[in-house]
Amino acid sequence: MGEKERNRLLEIKNNRRKLADVPDETHRRSNLDRRGLEIIGSNYDDIEHIRKAHEKSLRYDVSYDVKVTYKINNKKENFIADGVDVSQLGILLKLDNKENAERLQKANDITLKFEVVPGTLPEGLEMEFEIPSELKRVSVISDKEIYCGFQFKEDLGTHKMKRKGRYTIAISSVLLFLISLFIIFMRAESVIYFRFNRVLYLYSIMAAVFLLSRYLFAMFYKEIDIAPDYTPAVTIIIPCFNEEEWIERTIETCLNQNYPIDKLDVIVVDDASKDNSPQIIKETVENLHKEDLFNVKERLSYILMEENGGKRVALAKGIEQADTELVVFVDSDSFLDPFAIRSLVQPFKDPKMGGVAGRTEVANTYTNALTKMQSVRYYIAFRVMKAAESIFDTVSCLSGPLSAYRRDLLLENLDDWLNQTFLGQEATFGDDRSMTNFILKNNRTAYQDSAICHTIVPNDHKVFLKQQMRWKRSWLRESLIAARFMWKKEGFAALTFYLGVLVPILAPVVVLYNLVYVPLTYKVFPTTFLVGILMMALLMSISQLFLRRSTTWIFGLLFVLYYEGILLWQMPVAWVTFWKSTWGTRMTPSDVEAQERRKKLSEKKFWS
Repeated sequence: MGEKERNRLLEIKNNRRKLADVPDETHRRSNLDRRGLEIIGSNYDDIEHIRKAHEKSLRYDVSYDVKVTYKINNKKENFIADGVDVSQLGILLKLDNKENAERLQKANDITLKFEVVPGTLPEGLEMEFEIPSELKRVSVISDKEIYCGFQFKEDLGTHKMKRKGRYTIAISSVLLFLISLFIIFMRAESVIYFRFNRVLYLYSIMAAVFLLSRYLFAMFYKEIDIAPDYTPAVTIIIPCFNEEEWIERTIETCLNQNYPIDKLDVIVVDDASKDNSPQIIKETVENLHKEDLFNVKERLSYILMEENGGKRVALAKGIEQADTELVVFVDSDSFLDPFAIRSLVQPFKDPKMGGVAGRTEVANTYTNALTKMQSVRYYIAFRVMKAAESIFDTVSCLSGPLSAYRRDLLLENLDDWLNQTFLGQEATFGDDRSMTNFILKNNRTAYQDSAICHTIVPNDHKVFLKQQMRWKRSWLRESLIAARFMWKKEGFAALTFYLGVLVPILAPVVVLYNLVYVPLTYKVFPTTFLVGILMMALLMSISQLFLRRSTTWIFGLLFVLYYEGILLWQMPVAWVTFWKSTWGTRMTPSDVEAQERRKKLSEKKFWS
């Protein structure tokens, strides 16, 4: 696995129309294709219905072997065709035999059998389908190239739920109950033997309470429903640094939103990139400016910074230029769902709401094992951890890929955020956690599950470990800052916050004690401790299976092992280096300074 390994993303079929999901005020075109329009019927004002119709009708480029079975005069026949694009509602087949196409037009009882390969359709749909279908159209290019469009008698999601989904839910529900019960019984043992080792058993109880409470509260999470008429003015700010591969796609998805065009602006801020990002930004903006139908020239702009100032400075430039009620931050390698902004703004109907996080999913899940592990981790981190925090309006990190704030609160805290220092060192990363703390101190923060974006995660272990080291340092720094005011929040929210800080900080010591000290001192194999780790891993994996019904669930187990064996030991390093301001994965001014210091030290050693 090298750094240059090619990321594997879903291949969404190119839409002939630019900005296909932007509402057309002239009503000259629809935001849905024919199949999507059939789903919504006359429900043009039901945004949630339209969102689901869009999701089902979205088409993906594929290469499937499809077995076509049909009847003519009660005689069953079949042949193999190439599936070239598919949605949850239908599939386009390429035939190389004109006779097969002619027979299909006379046939009845058509059934299509094909396998959805993982990574070709959204997670949760990977399985073998054998589904009744109806021929809708035939397009003859030549005798050897004929295209047949089929509509499934029921969408793939419904078909899977009937065949396997119910069993998956039932089995995973039973497993979650048994795993939770087993953990509770294990912690009951900690209570019984508490007097023999108060510190160790207290930690065990704390860890179990924190973990189980997250999953318990996540069960009661309910996002804010979309009110079609609630569309406050929004400016999306995209800070960019050396992101030539993804920035065009990011800009287009931010502009391609199902949101009133007079209420949405986009500002791209390039932080003196060293690659071709500035040129790509210019070309992308110029091309999109040609879409006169949507007033893009007045809504999309960019800023090219002459000197690298860091991500916070880039975001601040955008905040200062924005003039809307809400400001949304989107990372330059993150891609928004067309309904992300409409969903993200809904919690702001509460005047005390200061910031909202959307759900970040992994765009390159199926690249390799590392990205699959991260996919499970991301999903649980948002759908469980942030959802549990949102019950109390105390989401502790409004994540960088997609988050929204009231602009007046950003301006109120802008100088302190830009000039933040910790133990005398400039804070250059952890900008999302830092701003969240400024907002959360006196306001509410929430999580909106249907506000979805997809982000690119590291597919290389070296880059991933540097990212995780940076995140641990910022997490530790900002957790210590948040600890000063979180006690003022709702009681259980405060309790679980402090537990959530203590448990990972103390984890390396506890692991060493159980896996090294106890076996060497008492000659006892740490069975109970290892079983406890296994239960945590199963809880994550089975939750992924229950909530998403995806084949990636097994990678939750692998992630916990990866965490315990590698990531956990970054925490002690973070204890003694959390004031550092270098990123490690990009050359910020702090990184350049650190590189120069290392160079001078190396030269000094060489000449001494």
